[in-house]
Amino acid sequence: MMMKQQTHVTLPSVSNKRGFVSLSPLLLMVILFFALSLWLGDFYQVPLVVLFLAASVYSICLLRGEKLQDRIALFSKNAGDSSLLLMIWIFVLAGSFASAAKEMGAVDATVGLTLSLIPGNMLLAGMFMASCLVSLSVGTSVGTIVALVPVATGLAQHTGISLPLMVASIVGGALFGDNLSFISDTTVVATRTQGCRMKDKFRANFLIALPAAVMVIVIYVWLGSDVSHRPVDLDYEWQKVIPYLFVLLAAVWGMNVILVLTLGLALTGIVGIGCGAITLHKWLQSIASGIGGMSELIIISMMAGGLLGIVRHLGGIQWVLQSLTRHVRTSRGAEYAMAMLVSVTNLCTANNTIAILSVGDLVRNIAQQLGVSPKKAASILDTFSCCIQGVIPYGMQLLMAGGLASVPPASIVPYLYYPFLLFFVAIVAIWFRLPKV
Repeated sequence: MMMKQQTHVTLPSVSNKRGFVSLSPLLLMVILFFALSLWLGDFYQVPLVVLFLAASVYSICLLRGEKLQDRIALFSKNAGDSSLLLMIWIFVLAGSFASAAKEMGAVDATVGLTLSLIPGNMLLAGMFMASCLVSLSVGTSVGTIVALVPVATGLAQHTGISLPLMVASIVGGALFGDNLSFISDTTVVATRTQGCRMKDKFRANFLIALPAAVMVIVIYVWLGSDVSHRPVDLDYEWQKVIPYLFVLLAAVWGMNVILVLTLGLALTGIVGIGCGAITLHKWLQSIASGIGGMSELIIISMMAGGLLGIVRHLGGIQWVLQSLTRHVRTSRGAEYAMAMLVSVTNLCTANNTIAILSVGDLVRNIAQQLGVSPKKAASILDTFSCCIQGVIPYGMQLLMAGGLASVPPASIVPYLYYPFLLFFVAIVAIWFRLPKV
């Protein structure tokens, strides 16, 4: 009987000292965050942009032996990466749409419609489930957040529910669908790198995601048990709901998110001016205001891109891969190593799709050597990258949610029950060798 030849991965060696130094800009941000928060006595008062500025300057200083202009050029090249610029376009359009929709009354009308359909004690659970369904349909957490966070913000204001808690319910549901949807980019990348069918990966994922989602729904029902509607005078003019209705339906239909937001923005002007809710001057002002409101997020995103690019250039990700795969011997250990690989890489890239792409080939080889099925490997990659992406304050999801709700991204993190519970369930599932797929 012929033995199957194992594939071995040879990684460029990175010294322990260099590996630690290459990751030190990220460590500096964490230390500064906690130190300044303790000094100020409030974990939500430290501006994220200041932390990134300090870490960015430090990362440029790490590139010793190179001219300053070359260091800045490397930082700038990564800060202006094409995928990052695409994200910035989404920020600009999302801010414009949210501001214009609020100015012409679309948010209030949608909030009023929601309050008339969902009892107060079910709002948290209802918004989480709505976010799950929308994201499962559209395959993108960002598109779901853009569509639902402004409505969630209005609901929080009219019901007294904590705004970060309400926003977190949307983010959690958005991650649920992004992790499971057949058209999600993370699903496509995870299945392709591991060589398995989407439906097989879905089954493995669903058996882990469902228990976490059910637990979160129970928590939200309990937290919302005392919530009741306060008497409010809301505008229920049906035509004002059209921009939001279009955005939701177009996203579910699969239209490109940039096209969705562009057409939605145009509709806020057409409907708002047409029904006399807003003048042309006010509409233009609201667009400018929305873009201005996203300026800090755009700056943070660009600094994050430059900073993480230098971390990669110094070998930080390579060192992580090398360190976490050195002593793997069993299939359970292999699965834990896969989880750690994609999680730490996600922390270093702030992009779950890029994280999966970065470690995909290595994970596939580990799986082949230690008997982990391709569908299980794909499930682990997608699940853990989803968990990490959902809770990092400098990730696109929390930056977008915080910007639309006008709250610090870090203030949302403590209420992100779904990604935390999903992480716990996934860890337990590996330990007990579940699911049996």
